[in-house]
Amino acid sequence: MALPFLNGFNRKTDEIVLVDLGVKLTKAVHISRRGGGYSLHSYTIQETPLFEKGLNVEDVAEHLKKVIQSMESKCRFVGLAIGVGDSLLRHADMPAVPVHDMRTMLRYSSKNYLQQDLSDCVFDCHMLPFRAKEGDEGKPGSKARVLVGAAKKALVDDLAAAAKKAGYVPLQVVPGFIGPPNAFELARPEEFAQESVALVEIGHKNTTITVLYEGELALSRVVSFGSERLTIGLADAMGISEEEAEGAKITMPPEVEAYLVALLSPLGRELRASIDFFDHQHDKSVSRAFFSGGAACNAKIVEALQTEMMVPCETWNPTSFLATKLPPQQIGEVEQIAPQLGVAIGAAISVF
Repeated sequence: MALPFLNGFNRKTDEIVLVDLGVKLTKAVHISRRGGGYSLHSYTIQETPLFEKGLNVEDVAEHLKKVIQSMESKCRFVGLAIGVGDSLLRHADMPAVPVHDMRTMLRYSSKNYLQQDLSDCVFDCHMLPFRAKEGDEGKPGSKARVLVGAAKKALVDDLAAAAKKAGYVPLQVVPGFIGPPNAFELARPEEFAQESVALVEIGHKNTTITVLYEGELALSRVVSFGSERLTIGLADAMGISEEEAEGAKITMPPEVEAYLVALLSPLGRELRASIDFFDHQHDKSVSRAFFSGGAACNAKIVEALQTEMMVPCETWNPTSFLATKLPPQQIGEVEQIAPQLGVAIGAAISVF
């Protein structure tokens, strides 16, 4: 699943540097494909600067250059993943026409299909298997079930310009939402194809939940609760600085756990509500939830959310299907930080 907002270069490549431009942290990976296998050559996680003038081309170009040079990668092809604050992912029923025509229809009449005027956006579509009612097959004007991605055209253009200004060839700009499902398909193929599972990505400001139903993305939702809110909540509750609260989340002394459970309860309820909605719509229960994102590295956070969600929860490793060609200094740490790379890895896979 690709949903590229930028794909005008129409180039094929066997390697890509994919940059996940997060609100607080930028994650980047250099991945190549040979035959049917994928390799991870390098990665980096760096703080995303506060762009005082907004997301302008010059500052983003300097940041991209710094991030990619730190990886010592010679790859010139770059992809960018943008977060849920800057992109949209929706299910829609549309006429069964070629994807190019769907994009045109959305550009001129997005409100008809998405119940929202998005005239200043660019779109892409991913067609889902259509479960037609008996007798509907082959009828003129039949509908297609579609995943629609949207992002502001000005943002996509600026990101492409920044990549070029930094000296790279921008191949795709994609919604970060698709990263975890793409990576999960390769990392956990049996669960992806055969089960109904929830993928939960805990970001800095938001948490996303996608439900996969036997290999199909059946539900996607954004919850306005991220690790930032957890840090601020701990700082307020314990009367400590946010820096100390950030450290407490990592070391997790016993006195922090009670606060943690209370603070995570609203997020757990929202995630449970999403699962209940899927269960009701599809008459099918979610069997497990798989967590990624920085907060997912903390087992206590996942345990606390499992109590609220009432399904088995675990952290998964998006790098598990990749052959490792990392520099020696990264080999030892990759497993610990792997949950933070899910968006970047899955977005990179969409390029090939």
